[in-house]
Amino acid sequence: MNRLLPAILVAVGALQPRLVAQPAHAPTGTVTFARDVAPILYRRCATCHRPDGAAPFSLLTFEEARRRGSQMAAVTASRYMPPWKPEPGFGDFAGERRLSDAEIATIDRWVKGGQLEGNPAEVPPLPRWNAGWQLGTPDLVVPLPEFTLRADGADVFRNFVVSVPGSGTRYVRGYEFRPGSRAVHHANIRLDPTAASRKLDDADPAPGYEGAVLHSADYPDGHFLGWTPGQATPLASSDLAWRLAGGDDLVVQLHLQPTGKPESIQPSIALYFSSEPPSRTPAIVRLGRQNLDIAPGDAAYRVTDSYILPVDAEIRAIQPHAHYRARRVSAWAAIPGGGRRPLIVINNWDFSWQDQYRYNTPFWVPAGTKLEMEYEFDNSEANPRNPTHPPGRVGWGWRSSDEMADVWIQVMTRSEEDRVRLAADAGRKMAAEDVIGCETLVAREPDYVDLRNDTARLYLLLGEPRKALTHFAAVRRLKPQSPVARYNVAITLEALGRGGDAKGEYEAALMFDPQYSAAHNNLGSLLIAEGRIADARAHYERAVATGAANVEARNNLGAVLVAFKEFAAAIPHLQEAIRMRNDYPEAHYNLARAYAALERFGDAIAEATIAERQALAANKGALVTQIREDLVRYRQPR
Repeated sequence: MNRLLPAILVAVGALQPRLVAQPAHAPTGTVTFARDVAPILYRRCATCHRPDGAAPFSLLTFEEARRRGSQMAAVTASRYMPPWKPEPGFGDFAGERRLSDAEIATIDRWVKGGQLEGNPAEVPPLPRWNAGWQLGTPDLVVPLPEFTLRADGADVFRNFVVSVPGSGTRYVRGYEFRPGSRAVHHANIRLDPTAASRKLDDADPAPGYEGAVLHSADYPDGHFLGWTPGQATPLASSDLAWRLAGGDDLVVQLHLQPTGKPESIQPSIALYFSSEPPSRTPAIVRLGRQNLDIAPGDAAYRVTDSYILPVDAEIRAIQPHAHYRARRVSAWAAIPGGGRRPLIVINNWDFSWQDQYRYNTPFWVPAGTKLEMEYEFDNSEANPRNPTHPPGRVGWGWRSSDEMADVWIQVMTRSEEDRVRLAADAGRKMAAEDVIGCETLVAREPDYVDLRNDTARLYLLLGEPRKALTHFAAVRRLKPQSPVARYNVAITLEALGRGGDAKGEYEAALMFDPQYSAAHNNLGSLLIAEGRIADARAHYERAVATGAANVEARNNLGAVLVAFKEFAAAIPHLQEAIRMRNDYPEAHYNLARAYAALERFGDAIAEATIAERQALAANKGALVTQIREDLVRYRQPR
């Protein structure tokens, strides 16, 4: 469905001006634009329906509203406009755009009463907006490259990768997205700290690339980053800013709908920084299924999913996501001991109007609460939004002709330890579902190298190296001279206990790239296992020389130098490893050994004590035992 034809009223977003209190009852007597209708339009519609707004026409003046009077009455009576999809009573959300019955009745009476202007002096002052960015002057504006969308044809999903200027770590407390064209249906924004997404963009001759967003690109620090028409996320408090590291890429996926003529599209993103790092970090739980298989003609295909929270959680926001065939979505929290709290219900899902919904009053639920969701899909001819005629079988996928069934839930926890625990636990659940979707996409495009790599990494995360090897081996077959492909096969062979085979793959990786620091490091560790310490040392030295930030290589080289009794030479490498990663019990322990060998027992005790504490926290029992035995020796009277 093209949301621009016919012309449709677009609703006010989160930055709606506060002008006139909403009337409790429809006005009595004659209804006029000046006294009765203008306040409703200014309060509810004008953020988009104004010159240069997101909507295709303005509704600020009497003449503009009069020309659209019948249309306004129809779309507000049906509650198609404003596009606020959640059902009342199933979640109290900020920025609600739902018109009251009295407001709808007022517009209807005005139209039926002849659309009278009334006394112009009674028109309230026009709402005021910033001339530029609605959130104020940005700290940084990141433009996307210009892209030309074809005049017609199917919807386009295009991913644009842009480097964020600057260096170091900054903290973002807000962003504002300008679509640059009405052909932009919605946008999702992720961060990729790797070069993977950029390589896909560089390989495509046009700006951006089409295809799935890689799993290396993710939402930052438990935050939703996206845009739909009329949506503007207000600035967060500084203690909830998200981290933006130097060198990260923004990966912006645009859903584009042809408008009947070529469209030049160049969105931009404004970023607003905080001067302080965040004191709290949210987490995200995603409910959803990626094994969708909707038969043609099935008008009531249901999808359910659930997740039990391992810790107390404060539910702050929710974002459902599906495509054209979804008809209904609901989510709720089942509290231990009884009771169900609704999170959201949308009975008339519309792909054209998706949103992030933030609760006016976030609320806590205890550990053991089961978060549940259900979608209903209509893949029949009777569904007017079905993009396929006649209907065909539909599976999961990122294209709008495919389907999705996700509910994203943003939560806060009582402590950072709880957040880490929740993120790890929910991450495993989401990875298990993601790998199902990846396999679906791989079946369609078996030679898509990056998708194969994504799938393999998910299997490694899930502790299934044998399945990971299938995909990494396919990449090696497709790119036999790729050092990365060889390296990935090697690490998977190691996970399977096939060290001899892994050594050959590391050697192949180094043949194609002699400067491959990680391959030197890992090969060195295999040589240590064979007792070839001198050969291992040579590879660790190459790993440090070719990858100064390789923290494992720094520690490993330091440990080998300790074994060779070159204690003074070992210390700078171990100190650098700790500087790069303080929570590194092996490096602290190796440094303690070097200090003790030089009879610096005070320093040795200090480092070993840190190593003991960190090893205990990481459940590294064998290392704890070794550290404690050495601490006894370090503390003996001299």
